[in-house]
Amino acid sequence: MRPLFFTLGLMLAGTAATADDDVRRAHYNYQMFCQGCHTPDGSGAGDVPRLKGQVGVFLNSQAGQEFLVRVPGAATSALDNEQLAELLNWIVREFAGASIPANWRPYSGREVGALRKQPLKEVIRYRGQILADIARARH
Repeated sequence: MRPLFFTLGLMLAGTAATADDDVRRAHYNYQMFCQGCHTPDGSGAGDVPRLKGQVGVFLNSQAGQEFLVRVPGAATSALDNEQLAELLNWIVREFAGASIPANWRPYSGREVGALRKQPLKEVIRYRGQILADIARARH
């Protein structure tokens, strides 16, 4: 009986370590692929949009949720679909704050894989359109 509990304990410890590793990997990928423009704290720089306290606004519409995957830096990144989903979910959890909607559904690797096949070519105008649509829907 004792070996069974020991084995179960090891399995559970391995699961917890995997979750921690996922968070560390997502943070590392943010440092490598995103923070050069979005800054370490997500506040953005110059014309680069702020993530901190605002990225969750996009999650109030399907087009907004898709937008975050389709922006060129995400869609064309070297990360595989699972890692990109993990990174986007980390960004939302880390930076959205009060802007995250209660009904937010985390990204999946399958969803990311389908969406990144259609990267955006014109980002600024499309982002403005999505934000205007979300604002109209709220009022």
